[in-house]
Amino acid sequence: MGSIDPPRKMMQLNIIDNTSTGSHMAVGQWKDPKSMSRHKDRLDYYVWLAQMAEKGKITSIFFADLYGTHETYGGNADATFSGGLWCAMLDPVVLISAMAHATKSVSFAVTGSTSYLTPYILARTWSSLDHVTNGRAGFNIVTSFGKSPAKCMGMEDAMSHDERYKAAEEYMDLLYRLWEQSWEDGAQKWSVDPEMAYDPKKIHRIEFEGNYYKFSGYGQTHPSPQRTPTLFQAGASKAGIAFAGKHAEGIYCGVPTIEGLAKYSKSVRESAVAAGRDPASVKLFSGICPILGRTEEEAREKHARYLANTSYIGGLSSFCALTGVDLSKYDLDEPFNFDDEELASAGIQGIFNNFKLVEKDKAWTPRMVGEKVGFGGFGPMPVGTPEQVADVMEKWFVEADIDGFNLQYMCNPESITDIVELLIPELQRRGIYWTDYAVPGGTLRENLQNRPGQPFLGPDHTGAKLRGFAPTPYVATPKETQAV
Repeated sequence: MGSIDPPRKMMQLNIIDNTSTGSHMAVGQWKDPKSMSRHKDRLDYYVWLAQMAEKGKITSIFFADLYGTHETYGGNADATFSGGLWCAMLDPVVLISAMAHATKSVSFAVTGSTSYLTPYILARTWSSLDHVTNGRAGFNIVTSFGKSPAKCMGMEDAMSHDERYKAAEEYMDLLYRLWEQSWEDGAQKWSVDPEMAYDPKKIHRIEFEGNYYKFSGYGQTHPSPQRTPTLFQAGASKAGIAFAGKHAEGIYCGVPTIEGLAKYSKSVRESAVAAGRDPASVKLFSGICPILGRTEEEAREKHARYLANTSYIGGLSSFCALTGVDLSKYDLDEPFNFDDEELASAGIQGIFNNFKLVEKDKAWTPRMVGEKVGFGGFGPMPVGTPEQVADVMEKWFVEADIDGFNLQYMCNPESITDIVELLIPELQRRGIYWTDYAVPGGTLRENLQNRPGQPFLGPDHTGAKLRGFAPTPYVATPKETQAV
């Protein structure tokens, strides 16, 4: 008998958005009269987005979020406000229940900061989201960076990069105890005689004495459909990849070449193995900004219109905030070197590496940097017919060993409508994208992992190992005696 080929891996898609004017990956598109960007302070936009996503069988809508205001470029926030970037923002958590009520299967991943939300508050908030969405909630773990958010929270500055990840490890340990240990299965009784709403023997106090976090109390929210919401992360540094390998179930990434993305994918999966996990349980999603038309000419006309609307000054504001380097010291069209000593030691190094990968010998100017950051970022930007765009996506999907894409848009409703009505039918025709959710009406984890009937953390995940064991007090090793 001949061998049977294994089933083909299905591509999954997420939509990335935020709650400010336009999109942080499409800065300045609010200028387009066709854009809905100026109306993102009303529920109508978000309900429309959720319903369109579900029509296209999108796995989840991911909300990027941050605190503070970008104030690095020029030492003030002028470029941020004039470009319409990361300002006039809403809290995405507030929007999710309305989006979930209008849909059945699409899920919602929201960014939460381990630096500025206490573990107790975050555990309660995301458990609440998981309850009201019937298990369709995800937590995108960020450690946050920069002085502006720190000062908004009453601090002088953020912790150093590696220190933030040490604190985040402790943070996650406490979260797992609140989500997985505080309440046993079956604690909810609803017994009238004898009177017992919840069995106190099945609800456990958590005692936690860490170097960064201290807690004494109970998880306030009873177990949600997933217990621990599905976990996402986007770290590209050595510490970030190690953290992702241990905790993340989904990874958001943006690498400008297939070779670079394949290398990143390999490093993440190796990190998962080192943490004792199945490498296939970590799903990688590359950013992509498809620009579609029924003809190639139509797509190129859209590309030209979007490019003309791009705010390079808004893009510069973003670049400088992410890296901590103020490029206003250069003339807008003055070339500079990414290997400059100040740049080489600053901020998020993955951003510099991406610029070096895009065109190794290119002389970058501040204007060009701003345009690149503000016009789609570092992932692929295929422009063309559904067939042409699908060719690009299939190549990246297969050769980079990823699990799907984060769909970035330029101008809604046009961009998402094009994706749902033009691109997705072509992907389905090729047999690389599902025609329905793995578990219609199921949890985010069931659909992400294609595990019907398994809404909880996988058994090899560090958080799952706490479930079913009575909690014991946690006391951290003092920082000054920890091994380096």
